[in-house]
Amino acid sequence: MTNSIEELEFTDLILATGTNTTENHPVISSFIKRGIRQQGVKLIVIDPREIDLVKYADIWLCQKPGTDVAVLNGLMNVIISENLYAKDYVSERTENFDALKAVVSKYTPEYVEKISGVPAEDLKKAARMYAKAKRASVVYAMGITQHITGTDNVKSIANLSMLCGNVGIEGGGVNPLRGQNNVQGACDMGGLPNVYPAYQQVASEDAHKKFEAAWGAKLSTKPGLTLMEMMAAAGKGDIKAIYIMGENPLLSDPDLKHVEKELRNLELLIVQDIFPTETTKLADVVLPAASFAEKEGTFSNTERRVQRVRKIVDAPGEAKADWEIISDISTKMGYPMKYASAEEIFDEIIKVTPSYAGMTYERIEEEGLQWPCPTADHPGTKFLHKDRFSRGLGLFHAVEYIPPAELPDKEYPLFLSTGRVLYQYHTGTMTRRAAGPSERYPESLVEINPLDAEKLGVKEGQLVKVKSRRGAVEAKAYITTKSTPGTIFMNFHFTETAVNLLTNPALDPTGKIPEYKVCAVKLETA
Repeated sequence: MTNSIEELEFTDLILATGTNTTENHPVISSFIKRGIRQQGVKLIVIDPREIDLVKYADIWLCQKPGTDVAVLNGLMNVIISENLYAKDYVSERTENFDALKAVVSKYTPEYVEKISGVPAEDLKKAARMYAKAKRASVVYAMGITQHITGTDNVKSIANLSMLCGNVGIEGGGVNPLRGQNNVQGACDMGGLPNVYPAYQQVASEDAHKKFEAAWGAKLSTKPGLTLMEMMAAAGKGDIKAIYIMGENPLLSDPDLKHVEKELRNLELLIVQDIFPTETTKLADVVLPAASFAEKEGTFSNTERRVQRVRKIVDAPGEAKADWEIISDISTKMGYPMKYASAEEIFDEIIKVTPSYAGMTYERIEEEGLQWPCPTADHPGTKFLHKDRFSRGLGLFHAVEYIPPAELPDKEYPLFLSTGRVLYQYHTGTMTRRAAGPSERYPESLVEINPLDAEKLGVKEGQLVKVKSRRGAVEAKAYITTKSTPGTIFMNFHFTETAVNLLTNPALDPTGKIPEYKVCAVKLETA
């Protein structure tokens, strides 16, 4: 997030797109709802589903799945044509505005309505609301990124935010809501194939020399592969072994039959996790890891806040903290990692990670600090880009709308979108072992609009079969207006109804993320 969670309660307007916040980020949603109820914050929701946040919205733009760029370009078309954009901000702090203006000029509200289904007048109303707000924050999640145009979607959000001068101010910003508790921290520490800690590029000669000196080892200057590229390489035999930590690709990756085939082609599969999963069943070696409550260390949350994690119980059996397991393996393989504690690792982190350089365990003992925190007397950074962007001027990207990789047709006439529900979490590795969540949401359901249900002769609670070009699953029908006509929704928490047997592995060409949110399916009674 460029800004902080607490700012959502005291801004003037929130635009929520591609985020089912109340179910996926319930704590953050409480700030949003409190802001609306107690502070008069306005809310625009852009989502193809009638999610819970719609109840609190001043306006809901219900677009066809995969048309986000068209809708965002349409908002900018109105703002520019009606002269509502932040002219001083654009001229002083950004570049490439003319290219943006030229591209969005054709995305009139009427043209966008044909593409997205969003009524032209609603688009105009939302654009004026956003542009006229003194401070406006955009929040988004994987409903924006899990498309073949995920990178374009994010660039379009940044375009809209800069156009109205909302980046670099308190209460504004571009705010991705991270999907798991330490995703931000994993990325900060170099858990991406093209960067070292603090997003220092692997291909950079300066960064390369810096980390070779720090770690006393020879390092490659070639960026690695992303998750889906690794799977494809395993299938081809180019990768012989994969070490998986805290991930369950045999339920969470798209086109699961193909993923299983690719993993079975490995010579060695190692899985490190706190519980058995669908993926550990395929593993040659399973390493039992400690949970968050059984180890020391730090997590970095979605607002860039680095927080202490403290051990409160001993890990069961032979389970160890992740850092201990990695250190032991590395030492046995000939590169000694002789860390005495998680704190000792943190001391190394602050030496090589400029954005963490001013932090210590003592400073984050009571309350975490938000990076960048470059010096020991720095208070941390509540919001980013206050006076300038990291690249200098903010760059507008001229982005054209591209349809999803797979659209409904005569054979597969429905859109399928996937996501989560409040009472289960990710692949159910933890929540499905707890009685409470399983009582509240015990099985997978197929959300189907009443009009589609009537057309197909489907009754509430009836077992239905959902088929795509890649597979088929069965689950009970849940007839609801949450899903719009022509679209069904399913969650991916249940192995008995492994929805990712259906999903399309088509990738965003830049971010390499699969298009989980849109694929074509047909539905019939089972």
